[in-house]
Amino acid sequence: MESFINDWGYIALFLYSFGGGMLALAIASVLSFTGDLNIYYVISVAIVSNFIGDQFLFLLSRNNKSYAKSMMSKWGRKIALTHLMMRKYGIWILFIKKYIYGIKTLVPLAMGLTKFDFKKFTLYNLLASIIWGIVVGTISYYLGQVFLDSLEKYKEFGILLVILFLILIIRLFKRY
Repeated sequence: MESFINDWGYIALFLYSFGGGMLALAIASVLSFTGDLNIYYVISVAIVSNFIGDQFLFLLSRNNKSYAKSMMSKWGRKIALTHLMMRKYGIWILFIKKYIYGIKTLVPLAMGLTKFDFKKFTLYNLLASIIWGIVVGTISYYLGQVFLDSLEKYKEFGILLVILFLILIIRLFKRY
């Protein structure tokens, strides 16, 4: 298992962080605490991937407005919330959104539809990604022992959750 983590851990972290995945960074940081991964590489990979992912979404909506609008039409309430937050917090939304599930991907899409300057977006996105990676990675690393202790304490419930998850997936496949 350690070999698998060493071989694929950074790649999985990159792919998951591309979409703004805070959970992958937290798990990889805990794995760094155990010595399976390097915390500096973990934070660096997450920062780069998160930055590239947001840049991709911004440019996608900037260059393909009709596609972005059709894609975003599925999330009407969240788009409205995103616009309200953009008005209320201004550029700070790029920093705040990194920690809010549900709007992490919508903010760059929404900003790409506006006339917001690409260079400013790139600069603020880079700063926000660096702060996000350092904060989440460092906190998760230092809480690694707490996480491992709770994992050991509640491991019986974890097996139950895996079984329930598998039952749910089997039911979904039978339905479709």
